[in-house]
Parts: sequence; C-alpha cells; structure tokens
Amino acid sequence: MRDRADFERYVEQRSARLLRTAYLLCRDWATAEDLVQTALAKAWLAWRRVGANPDPYVYRILTNTHASWWRRRWRGEVATGELPDSAQPGDAAAELGTRETLRAALAALPGKQRAVIVLRYFEDLPDETIAGIVGCSVATVRSQASRALAKLRLDPAARAATETTGS
Repeated sequence: MRDRADFERYVEQRSARLLRTAYLLCRDWATAEDLVQTALAKAWLAWRRVGANPDPYVYRILTNTHASWWRRRWRGEVATGELPDSAQPGDAAAELGTRETLRAALAALPGKQRAVIVLRYFEDLPDETIAGIVGCSVATVRSQASRALAKLRLDPAARAATETTGS
C-alpha cells in the first residue's frame, strides 16, 4: 500500500468504521468527522512508510490525535433549560435513553480506558493490536480493560440501563 490509488481505496473501505470509532472516542459527530479527516491527512503524509496493514497505524493516529485534542479542550458545564423526561420501558425513547446512558458511562472513563474499550468491544481488535495502537503492553491493555469494566459495573445509571434492556 504505497500509492494514491491504495490510499483512496483504503479511505473508501474504512471511512465508516473510522468515523464510528472516532465518534465513540469523542461523542460528537462533527468532531468525529474532523478527527477522521485529520487522522487520514496525517496518514497520507506517512503513507509510503506504512506497511501492508495500515489499520494499526491509522487507529494509533486517531487515538493520539483525540487525546491531544482532549487535553486542549475546555470541559466546562453546559446548562440545559429543562430536565429530560424519563421514558417508558419498551419505548423507542427508552432505548435511545439506554444508549445515551451507556455512552455517558463510557465518556466518564479515563481516555486510555475508553480507547481500550472502544477498540476491543466496538472494533473487535485483538489485545496485541490495541497495545500497538495505544502504545502500551498487552498486559496493560488487559488491566485497563478490566478496570474500565469494573468502573462501568459500578456506575448505577449504566447498571440500571443494562438491567432494563436485559443485556
């Protein structure tokens, strides 16, 4: 994978998956699109050096860029005018609420733990690949995943959401 045609093919095949991963990392579609564009631009600059499997390289760019942006971002409070209504079980709104609750619980995790959970459970990447992307050992990936799952289990909102859906 060294020429423009290979890069274009890669972008066509992987853009949706990269966008989903970026969204799970930053929880905002517009920021996720910017993150994917930035990651792909950085990957293009190094495309001749990337080996036959560019996924670990591109995912590492994605997670590192997200971490860099996250460190610079202002994380102030955002006021809302009204509290949201609670949805009834079996309702489409309830399902959306469950998803939002789980996303919020995921967002509460530290960056490295969130990256490990997203790459492991949403991208189905093996621990060895995740270790290369995140820049740590395989044992660290496993311990970060274990700690993240323990925090998710302790989150009362996430626990209630998974109990109502039967997951």
